Amino acid sequence: MSQRPVALVTGASAGIGLELARILAREGHDLVLVARREAALKELAEELKDRYGSDTRVVAADLTAPDAADVVAQAIGDSEVDVLVNNAGFGGLGAFTERSRDDDMRMVALNITALTDLTKKFLPGMVARGRGRVLNVASTAAFQPGPFMAVYYASKAYVLSLSQALAEELSGTGVTVTCLCPGPTATEFHSVAGTDAQPLASGVLSMSAQAVAEAGYRAMKRGKLIEIPGVQNKVGAQTIRIAPRRVVLKVVRRLHPADH
Repeated sequence: MSQRPVALVTGASAGIGLELARILAREGHDLVLVARREAALKELAEELKDRYGSDTRVVAADLTAPDAADVVAQAIGDSEVDVLVNNAGFGGLGAFTERSRDDDMRMVALNITALTDLTKKFLPGMVARGRGRVLNVASTAAFQPGPFMAVYYASKAYVLSLSQALAEELSGTGVTVTCLCPGPTATEFHSVAGTDAQPLASGVLSMSAQAVAEAGYRAMKRGKLIEIPGVQNKVGAQTIRIAPRRVVLKVVRRLHPADH
C-alpha cells in the first residue's frame, strides 16, 4: 500500500459501511475492506481506485468465526491501520426463547466479539504511534433494552459502553474512540433482521446511509465521544434516559410486535 493513511472498514459491502469507505477514500485514505461478499468488495475497491486513487485491499472473511480477527490481521500483514471502523453487525426479531440459538450466538460473535477482538488487534499499534481513530457503529438501540430484539439491543449497549470506556482510557494518547448511534437507516439491515414491516422501519424517519456515514465521519474526525445523527434520534435517545424503565420497555415492545 502507499503512504496514505489506511482505514479498515468492516461490513463494507453495503449500507453505512460502504458509504463510510467511500468517504474515507474521498478524504485521502487507502482502504482495507472486510465483509463476506468478496464480489461486492472487489466492485467497491475498483470504484474507490477509479474515483479517488485509493489503494484498496479486499479481505473476504466471516467475522462470526472465532479466528476472524486473526484472519484479518494476517491478510493485511505489516500494514499500519490508522482508522478502524467497526461497522459490521446484524439484528434479528423474535422472542428470545423462540429465536434460533445459532443465530443469536452468531449475532454476539459479530456485534460484540469481532468488534472487541479487532480493536484489541489494532488499538495497541495506534497508541504506540501516538495517533489513530476508532469508529464503532452502535445504534440508538444502545440506549434502552429491546424486548423481542433482546440480543441485538444488548449487543449495541455493549458497543456504546466499551467505546466510552476506551475513549476515557485513551485520553491524551492521540487516539480517539467515537461511537456512532444511528436510528432507522435506509439499508438492508431491516430485511436481514426481519423488521421491514415493523414501525421503526416504516421509512418516515429513516435517514440515508450516506447521511449517517457523513455524520459519523465528521464526529470521528473531531474525536467526538458519541454521535447520534438526526434531530429526532437525538431527542429520542435523551428522552429514553429519563423515562421510567417500565414505560420504556412497553414502548419498545410496541415497536417490535413479534408477539402479536
